[in-house]
Amino acid sequence: MGKVNSIYLKSTNERIYPLALNCIVILIVIKRILTPTQVIELYYFFVGILISTMTCLLLAVFKFKASIHMISVSGVFMFFLALSIHFSININGALALMIIAIGAVATSRLHLKAHTYKELIMGLFVGLIPQLILVPYWL
Repeated sequence: MGKVNSIYLKSTNERIYPLALNCIVILIVIKRILTPTQVIELYYFFVGILISTMTCLLLAVFKFKASIHMISVSGVFMFFLALSIHFSININGALALMIIAIGAVATSRLHLKAHTYKELIMGLFVGLIPQLILVPYWL
């Protein structure tokens, strides 16, 4: 279609179509595959993913490039943290490894000069906050 120059999506305009398509796919998953009556934790995890993706899309429209890698790894971290609290299980080792993974992702994005510090921090919060907001609905 000629909307994207490379797979690296260097400009914010190139991110709009893939993020919009991702929002549609996640919405279909929420509406057709997952329902709140099945696995409520997973349902709200995907709702959080949808909110994070829509936030990233909105930021791309306003010409800010948040790190999608950081959004995903921090969202999964927050979900696992909430799961460990919800089910009262000790997964401190896994959580520690996930924090190391968050640091490794941030370091690699900086090393590749794919993002700035602001973009990484914004990605971290865009991934964490929706999951954190949705925790009271299923915890």
